[in-house]
Amino acid sequence: MSPNPDPWSSERSTAVAAAEEAGALLRSRFPDGFAARPKGQLGDVVTDLDVAAERLVVGRIRERFPHDRILAEESGELVGDGGGRTWLVDPLDGSNNVVIGLAVYVVGIALCVDDTPVVGVVHDPMTGRTWSALRGGGAHGPGGRFAVAANGRPLPAAGPLLAWTQGHSVSRDDPLACSLRHTLELRSRRLLQLWAPLVAWAMLARGDIDGFVGYRAEAIDLPAGALLAREAGIALRHLDGAEFGGGFGGPDTGRSFVAGRPELLPHLLDLVSPFSPGTEDTHTAETAPTGPTARRSSAAGTSPWVPTSGHRPGRPSA
Repeated sequence: MSPNPDPWSSERSTAVAAAEEAGALLRSRFPDGFAARPKGQLGDVVTDLDVAAERLVVGRIRERFPHDRILAEESGELVGDGGGRTWLVDPLDGSNNVVIGLAVYVVGIALCVDDTPVVGVVHDPMTGRTWSALRGGGAHGPGGRFAVAANGRPLPAAGPLLAWTQGHSVSRDDPLACSLRHTLELRSRRLLQLWAPLVAWAMLARGDIDGFVGYRAEAIDLPAGALLAREAGIALRHLDGAEFGGGFGGPDTGRSFVAGRPELLPHLLDLVSPFSPGTEDTHTAETAPTGPTARRSSAAGTSPWVPTSGHRPGRPSA
């Protein structure tokens, strides 16, 4: 018997169907058919749409793969049989956007084996578009498989069009984050801060933007977006230039990254490499604009990721 050319195709089909079903639910109740409440002390929110969509997605995965572990944004961990398979569910990436009536939000689902992303799905409820990827199997969108161009458009004279995200454990006046973000703003054509990292990953995979920079990024949405981008031909690196896997494990200090088209990667690394780990003492709060002090516990930066009720990829500082 010949080997299966798409060993994760069943998992992708399940994830796509679940994401699209959840998307239909979200779209049917946006912009007015939901309630929101504060989440944590730093202006974050959770809506009943988050909870309903997550319940739907988790249920569909559990029905089809009852022995798999699931990490979900709102409900946390559902243990599996220890086989190394972990689903990550972000039922509504962009809750803060939804609350203010901004139609920039998606559903994200990933499957990792150990810490390696093997399936990634991003669904946009407002347009009905879905993007998905299998490890080693390419990235696909509404028009079929993405073509990986050998050479893209040249770097604009005004600089690259970039997106930015930072994790919840990063304080608003973090010197390194402020300095890095300020440098990117000065040396790019635009620096998008979308409050929905998976939207940025999908834009990068499609070629709408030139690069994406993350500083101590959140874990829940990272594998789906990183896999989609990688399979679309995007290069992913740590800030020091080392290969970036895009998994969810380990402390958030290992989840700072730069991603972009291969021909632009040297330029992007030139922008971010001065801010790689070990350079913290060379960047002070006076070197970049600072905001009001708003610190979370440093524990999130020193221990493996565990979902908590205070986390949400769409908080305003992201």
